[in-house]
Amino acid sequence: MTEVGPAERPGAHTTCLRRLEEYLGKAGVAYQVSHHPARFTAQELAEVERVPGRLVAKVVMVSADDTLLMVIVPATARVQLPQVREAVGARKVRLASEREFEHVFPDCEVGAMPPFGNLYNVPVLVDVALTRDPVILFNAGSHDTMITMTYSDFARLAEPRTGTFARELAA
Repeated sequence: MTEVGPAERPGAHTTCLRRLEEYLGKAGVAYQVSHHPARFTAQELAEVERVPGRLVAKVVMVSADDTLLMVIVPATARVQLPQVREAVGARKVRLASEREFEHVFPDCEVGAMPPFGNLYNVPVLVDVALTRDPVILFNAGSHDTMITMTYSDFARLAEPRTGTFARELAA
């Protein structure tokens, strides 16, 4: 079977959105889908959605001893690799390249993966800062579609490991 690259998968992001809607629907979770002009950073998403950046989940893929991990931090923060390394007990932790993870999310645009690593067999770490607000917003497989839902529903479904994995960016 030939694997098709992300640029060659027309409508791949709609498959991701469908997967998420099916998953959330089966779980009986309330959520809202919104569409906006394409944005490529979590902070830009916050601006276009007119919400504080602390509510927008930024998905950062890291390699910990050659195992992919999804680290979710607020748009206003930057992942701190030493904290991730310590939390998972890895010898070496680094940012993963797109080439290393694009095949793991075949139904998503690269860089627009939702924070549900559990749907892709990828462990999820969430920075404690995201747990402080009642809602969370995130990409739904494309750079122009977002989902808003309660953080508690997200945590119940994704079952992330929570800890201090990020540092707030200077304003």
